[in-house]
Amino acid sequence: MMNREKEAGQSREGLLQSYQRGESIPLRKSLEDAYRSDSESDIDATEFLDRDPLNDYAQPAVPAYAPAQQLRKLRNAFTRRSKCLLIALAVLILIWSILAGGGFFLYKQKPADGQSPPWYPTPPGGTVTQWSESYKKAAELVKKMTLAEKVNITTGTGWQMGLAVGNTGPANIVGFPGLALQDGPLGLRFADNATALPAGITVGATWNKGLMYRRGKAHGQEARLKGINVLLGPCVGPLGRMPAGGRNWEGFGSDPVLQGIAAAQTIKGIQEEGVIATIKHFVGNEQEHFRQSWEWGLPNAMSSNIDDRTLHEMYGWPFQDSVKAGVASVMCSYQMLNNSYSCGNSKLLNGILKDELGFQGFVQSDWLAQRSGVGSALAGLDMTMPGDGLRWANGQSLWGPELSKAVLNGSLPVSRLNDMVTRVVAAWYQLGSPDDKDKKVVNKFIDVQGTGEDAHSRIARQVATEGTVLVKNEGNILPLSKDGWPALETHAINMRIGIFGEDAGEGRGPNACPDRGCNQGTLGSGWGSGAVEFPYLISPISALKTAFNSDRVYVTDFPTNSPPLKKTPEILKEQDICVVFANSDSGEGFIADAGVRGDRNDLYLQKDGDALIEEIATGCGGGKGSTIVVIHSVGPVIVDKWINLPGVKAVLMANLPGQESGNAIADILIGNQNPSGKLPYTIGKSLDDYGPGAKILYYANGVVPQQTFSEGLYIDYRHFDKNGIAPSFEFGFGLSYTTFGYSNLVVTPVLPKSPFPSPRPAGIPAPEFDSAIPDVKEALLPTGFRKLKNFIYPYINKASDIEKGTYPYPDGYDVIQPPSQAGGDEGGNPDLWNVYANVSVDVTNTGSVPGKEVAQVYLGYPDVLGEASNVDFPVSVLRAFEKIYLVANETRTVNFNLTRRDLSYWDVVRQNWVMPVEGSITIKVGASSRDFRLTGYY
Repeated sequence: MMNREKEAGQSREGLLQSYQRGESIPLRKSLEDAYRSDSESDIDATEFLDRDPLNDYAQPAVPAYAPAQQLRKLRNAFTRRSKCLLIALAVLILIWSILAGGGFFLYKQKPADGQSPPWYPTPPGGTVTQWSESYKKAAELVKKMTLAEKVNITTGTGWQMGLAVGNTGPANIVGFPGLALQDGPLGLRFADNATALPAGITVGATWNKGLMYRRGKAHGQEARLKGINVLLGPCVGPLGRMPAGGRNWEGFGSDPVLQGIAAAQTIKGIQEEGVIATIKHFVGNEQEHFRQSWEWGLPNAMSSNIDDRTLHEMYGWPFQDSVKAGVASVMCSYQMLNNSYSCGNSKLLNGILKDELGFQGFVQSDWLAQRSGVGSALAGLDMTMPGDGLRWANGQSLWGPELSKAVLNGSLPVSRLNDMVTRVVAAWYQLGSPDDKDKKVVNKFIDVQGTGEDAHSRIARQVATEGTVLVKNEGNILPLSKDGWPALETHAINMRIGIFGEDAGEGRGPNACPDRGCNQGTLGSGWGSGAVEFPYLISPISALKTAFNSDRVYVTDFPTNSPPLKKTPEILKEQDICVVFANSDSGEGFIADAGVRGDRNDLYLQKDGDALIEEIATGCGGGKGSTIVVIHSVGPVIVDKWINLPGVKAVLMANLPGQESGNAIADILIGNQNPSGKLPYTIGKSLDDYGPGAKILYYANGVVPQQTFSEGLYIDYRHFDKNGIAPSFEFGFGLSYTTFGYSNLVVTPVLPKSPFPSPRPAGIPAPEFDSAIPDVKEALLPTGFRKLKNFIYPYINKASDIEKGTYPYPDGYDVIQPPSQAGGDEGGNPDLWNVYANVSVDVTNTGSVPGKEVAQVYLGYPDVLGEASNVDFPVSVLRAFEKIYLVANETRTVNFNLTRRDLSYWDVVRQNWVMPVEGSITIKVGASSRDFRLTGYY
């Protein structure tokens, strides 16, 4: 049997290819080679591919490198090697142990059994009316395809085997093109002349549904004009369980409702442009440490262990919103869910996503997240990306020719392959048939940023502005006048402003490091696959120097975290106003910067930002000046070291503002825009305040690291509320330059309470296909065909490669699974989306300037009776919000619709959403999760 090539320990996003320069980046070598087993070296559908050693139906295999065997090998090596070699080996083991978080010493431990029940077979797509026409067209096309064409559509062509990060092969005979899939959630990765939009966390901080939609539409338009068919965003996983999680900034905040609404609006905007949106990562991808096998020196990824209710009410909630919005693709995540790899978890993909949530599109793997061949196909995976299987860029796929073999030898039902292909083609038709798509000559240098009134920079600037949260404004020091202090002189310098901090300046430029993998200059985004090339990045210094009237205001800048204050103390003493910029960065785990690899090490400001703020606030104006602090961050930061210093008069959380960063913060500081952002997360006084579940697992606790979500529903503000912990600033909080009043709360029942949704609708019949195994000739390599090295084809070399035999299906495959009563349509049972109560409230601008307010609706259950009184409910849960613009003294009535799902909880015994019908559900309306102005009941 042929040994497998060395596994690259890098994630998909770590392989940086500059298509313009034609440079290739070598792969990182993995430590697996020292311990790999010949027993798992063949990539063959009839042996390795039809099982997943860590799938939900199999006992995980014991690693072949058992401790006794390794000790014998080491003992023999010691007798043959010199003392120098032994020392080198010891050093290597020590380094590896450190890098793996102690994982080397845990290899002797046996992985836990899979904890997800089997759910087979995959429900076929095409059972809802919204997709019926697309499935009819798709079925007609698929029936004409050869086996090779079907495999082409479901298998990527391999890493760097196309212009996009992911590419599928075409079905030339029937005229279906190969698809181009491209990162990411805030712009187009590896592209020029495209917009660097604000990150998801900034979008969440706007709480503005209209802006969420407009940003998505601009994103989709740029993807379409660049020739992208499938956009790998938006992102709602991670949800934000751990505030130091490396990729939290790609999502919209630490609440499922905020995430779900933002995702739905984004998806609507993207897909209106004819581009397939991809909601990711499904599900439980909450930290970067141990997210991927071998990336941290361990043979397996970690397992996120989530109970059924928590999965439905928290981590699955925004995915349900996304399916309801019609998302055409779902990306499964790297790590395991309940000790079964997410991309091979039949309960997750077949049972929850495709049956219960009624998902009609296709499931694609994260890049190299697929861990088995036939096993993952049976579990519900429809497309593998980038096509390479267990190794980066080696051309050996778990599907491709192996999928052809699996169909021809009977180990994969033809019906499953037909459904996989039809789902992909139907998604294409759902967003516009091939004849409707733009046909263009590929030009990767095309400018897609828009012009004039349609320039996407305008959207980027507005999102960055509304995504800035004012959390302190003592004495109403803000806004500053661009003309300085009021004075009689028409032309006289009357205010001195000093700008401090590396985060205020250009640094070495926004694109100094690949995938934005370093913290230097002003922080516009996090790093990794979610980052993009900045066409430009307006620094705060450049924008503020332009914003102030230079005849009246003298602005000096010190873009460093180590200004020469002791040597030149006058630079601080002479200032009337000091503006300090500091930040905190993170990103995907394949990049490390300044000791931070993926997840943040803590919640403090980086690069001595806290010390800088203290120094400036203490010495500004000789102790008499006022200091304004601006934070650019991937998530919450601890502010208690300096927030209450007498000199700190104002604090703004500017999140990750994208290319228009400086213009946005200048608009806020001088009052061109009234701040209207609200925190999409809680700012605690310490990491401990967030609870034990908020801690990153930095050190492996098993050969399969286990991260058990024992806190259940209680993350972020829910945890603070339950435990009576006072945060520095609560979820949903944000100040304005004006004030708002709330009055006249009215709760109107629309439908009477009932415990369960209406019975599941029958749906429509799925397309039917011939289930006969095709002729082997359909998959044979054409005569004279010349292969490209490492390009993944669907072809097999000869008919004798097909070994007939009996191939067992996974345990539970023959068990008939009753359809979930929570399902029946896109997003689940249609009754879940019916409005059962309407809430209206009057909001008044009680201040003197126009502004925008975010009215928020939270539910509580202290007064429910009957069996619901024994259910554990959070103190408050967000269920709706609206952002409105009001001029001074204006009053508007704001309406909120509460659906059955909003009012229900997930019953793990009944396996359905249950609405409490006895007693009253409390409805709280206000300006944050702790600022409730009015209370009503349903």
